[in-house]
Amino acid sequence: MSERLQSIQECGDCVEPADAFGLVANETRLSILEALWTAEASPVRFTDLRQAVGMRDSAQFNYHLDKLTDQFVRKLDDGYELRHAGEKVVQAVLAGSFTEHPTLAPIDVGDPCVQCGAELEAVYDDERLSIQCPDCGYGHGEYAFPPGGLTDRDDDEILAAFDQRVRHLHCLAKDGVCPECSGRMVTTVERADECCLGSSLTATHRCSQCNHQLCSAVGLALLDDSEVVGFHREHGVSLSERPYWTLSWCVSDDAIELASEEPQRFEVAIDCEDETLTVTLDGELSVVETARSG
Repeated sequence: MSERLQSIQECGDCVEPADAFGLVANETRLSILEALWTAEASPVRFTDLRQAVGMRDSAQFNYHLDKLTDQFVRKLDDGYELRHAGEKVVQAVLAGSFTEHPTLAPIDVGDPCVQCGAELEAVYDDERLSIQCPDCGYGHGEYAFPPGGLTDRDDDEILAAFDQRVRHLHCLAKDGVCPECSGRMVTTVERADECCLGSSLTATHRCSQCNHQLCSAVGLALLDDSEVVGFHREHGVSLSERPYWTLSWCVSDDAIELASEEPQRFEVAIDCEDETLTVTLDGELSVVETARSG
């Protein structure tokens, strides 16, 4: 057993993980959490909460509510409200991660592969969505996408939601914040034979707390950089409206040069019409300098 796994199972001043999950393994308690989540105002009075759950036996209801209090529910002078842990339980249920295992036929993306030009397709499997080329097999990114993301969305909306999700995940990760637990995210860049992309030069973001991991091409870190965004705007391109997989510097290392090993420096050459913006990044994907040529 890893040291990290031992540490989360041997907590001192906290509820044991097994006990915490056991507290919500009850239909009434899940209903209480859902009622607090959907309440129009917070906190919710005991009587109003019991009526929302639809339980007549006040003593029995109080028993279940008391089990949730402190860990998942906060008791205030004028009622009850969800704690962050309670919110996460409800969000996980709504996302379908614990209850749904949907299948989805491949989606025609309508954009060309950055390597061979064939039309890309999106494939959904085991709660992960990947953008890939059916002809050459080049990967344009594969990331977790909870089943709730498919609900009430057509194919175009699913692709748009996935694009925004990937941007959000990597925006947090490159800034050192784990999108899963908010722990410290550490970035390394190295050559890898297998990753979420077809490229070999891979940026890996790994959480030192929960070990959550994301990988990407080096250039994906620049999608929200002000100079990169402004450079494209000057050339009539809105980066927020361009899916990341249509930008070769976001999914390939063809435009990326390893300028220095010690310290690590990477140069990303971004072309727009007859001008090139070269962005130099360090090993943590922070911008060191930029230069234009044309």
